[in-house]
Amino acid sequence: MKDNLQIEPLNLLWLQSGGCGGCTLSLLNADCSNLFDTLSGFGIRLLWHPSLSEESAQEARRIINDCVTGITRLDILCLEGAILRGPYGSGGFHQTSGGDSMMALIEKLAVVARHTVAVGSCAAFGGVTSAGCNPADACGLQFEGDVQGGLLGSDYRDSSGLPVINIAGCPTHPNWVIETLAALATDLLNPQSLDSFQRPRLYSDHLVHHGCTRNEFYEFKASAHKPSDLGCLMENMGCKGTQAHADCNIRPWNGEGSCVRGGYACIACTEPGFEEPGHPFSETPKLGGIPIGLPIDMPKAWFVVLASLSKSATPKRVKENAVADHQVVTPAAKRSRKI
Repeated sequence: MKDNLQIEPLNLLWLQSGGCGGCTLSLLNADCSNLFDTLSGFGIRLLWHPSLSEESAQEARRIINDCVTGITRLDILCLEGAILRGPYGSGGFHQTSGGDSMMALIEKLAVVARHTVAVGSCAAFGGVTSAGCNPADACGLQFEGDVQGGLLGSDYRDSSGLPVINIAGCPTHPNWVIETLAALATDLLNPQSLDSFQRPRLYSDHLVHHGCTRNEFYEFKASAHKPSDLGCLMENMGCKGTQAHADCNIRPWNGEGSCVRGGYACIACTEPGFEEPGHPFSETPKLGGIPIGLPIDMPKAWFVVLASLSKSATPKRVKENAVADHQVVTPAAKRSRKI
């Protein structure tokens, strides 16, 4: 028997605060023919987006006010960019067209939202916006760096019982956003779907190292010495792919590339505090010749032993290709017929 039950679409409101808008730009590169049709296909209706919607400021304000008052049901609140709490906790550095602060508006919307989503590391942890002396007193929705709290406090839960969902990244991979929203729309996202920093485990259960095209060089510790080299970027060039939680090399950006595939070290942009590593992004800090930031789950003693063994066993092909900008020695051909 055909089910004629009409399912009401979920209402999504997207706001932008202290940030560059890069996560929206990234989202427009999602692996779909049309972003709005894709959201609609998952049963999500975009009420308003400051960069993508056509409504005037007055019309947008009406939409937002209707969400605050409950006239319009708010199912998903997405925030891009950090919250600016300054000066002196007033939120006055970021005023809305309605005369109140963005900080106050976000607090009101978070109370009525069924789900609250931080899109990007700025909204999640404060990110680049909070770097330096942080004169704007920027923070994330529920984190300030790696410490719980932020604007909404560590005890905040949306009306469904979930904390803020942190789709961290600078910018986020577009498919992380699409898949997280789809999981919310189909009730497939629960507290167990989030890691300790409340990032969706659909991407944070992986490391950038997984699927890296430079893994053979990593295994033999055949390292690059300059950006154009093909070798592993961890030892000298600042790469944190063995420490950063993301699947960038398993599902390449735009189906094609990633930072390390483009020759630039992973700066761990999905991690809280990535914006201030305490050293140049393109350099690996060392102590006694050993990188300070070791791969996740690897004891220092084991790394030293394995690195020494790997370097002594490095094939000539790998060693020479590591410090070249193109493959100079190809893999040897081997007869497969048994003799």
